[in-house]
Amino acid sequence: MRRLEPLPFRPAGLPVRDAVELIVYEQAGAHVLEGLLRDTADSSIWFPITRGVPCFLTGPLRPDLREFCRNHNLQLPPDAQANPRAADQARTAVTFSDKWRRFRSYGLEAAHQDFLMEWYCKKLGVEDRPALVSFYRDRERVLEVGPGSGFNTRFIAEHCRGEVYALDISDAAFTTFENTSGLPNCTVVQADLMDAPFHDEFFDLIIADGVLHHTPDTHDAVRALYRKVKPGGQFFFYVYKKMGPARQFCDAYIREHFTRLMPEECYAACEGITELGRELSRLNATITLSRPIEVLGVAPGTHDVQRLLYHTFLKCFWNDAFDFETNNMVNFDWYHPHHAWQHTEAEVKGWLEELGVVTYRFNDANPNGLSVLLAKPDR
Repeated sequence: MRRLEPLPFRPAGLPVRDAVELIVYEQAGAHVLEGLLRDTADSSIWFPITRGVPCFLTGPLRPDLREFCRNHNLQLPPDAQANPRAADQARTAVTFSDKWRRFRSYGLEAAHQDFLMEWYCKKLGVEDRPALVSFYRDRERVLEVGPGSGFNTRFIAEHCRGEVYALDISDAAFTTFENTSGLPNCTVVQADLMDAPFHDEFFDLIIADGVLHHTPDTHDAVRALYRKVKPGGQFFFYVYKKMGPARQFCDAYIREHFTRLMPEECYAACEGITELGRELSRLNATITLSRPIEVLGVAPGTHDVQRLLYHTFLKCFWNDAFDFETNNMVNFDWYHPHHAWQHTEAEVKGWLEELGVVTYRFNDANPNGLSVLLAKPDR
């Protein structure tokens, strides 16, 4: 983490009157590679910084700190009361820790960038990459939740005049730090988004792309992050859209089996699905339906065969911009996480109305998800 003044952190469970101070053991340039953040009122309460990333995880999510304590002659800090759903979150962290240790360069290669940034333009409702750069340029504080490899965090920090933060519950935080450590305005933390360790109303933009549906409760996750958006700020999130009945059945059946597997086993199990996506794509075939199949959610018109199967029956992702292993990772990402909730537009609109949000839009980025950009009412 970078040496920031004042420190932006407000860890969950700390009394409102308290603050944290930075203790440095090792640093490289402006980055603290090892150290701790300590409660100024109670020195027994502290949070470690390792490999450049401060960790605010508690309960079953908290890493083993015994070696850290031995190295720096410390007593283990008391473990703050964890979110009651932390055990579920720990299972999710296992999936994504493994994923982002394997795919450290995802999104950073030129071929990936073209595809992914075009998709971000669609999600955020901007015309092209220059418009995307303008969207980020004048932000004061941006938070990306669930950054994965950090490719988007890096893009934002490269084009933003203000401070950019990334938060991940898994070891993806370390991958993001590795890929953003050269940027002077970027800080990465490891934390549960349900207890994001920042002051309320701190950010003028929060981005949670494909993350909130992997928590125990998507609605609660939206509310938790919304508290961190300042009045007049914006919040973007992308969540899975409720699919047709055949796709729901297949997904549930596959996920019931695949979530029981260790990550290595699940990658192997996904290979047949990935090969199916590749071979269907190579057909480059279309069919035309003059009538809808309403019970399955199939519209009339001309359909690419691979995309028809993908949207209606099972996720057999394939994109020629990626190699086989990366395509397989995308399918693993769908079928291995412990939680992968799907939602309707009406359901999400109900959440926004409950929060008092009046300015928002759903951007039509793809048939499988809901892309929501909202503005928090100004005071």
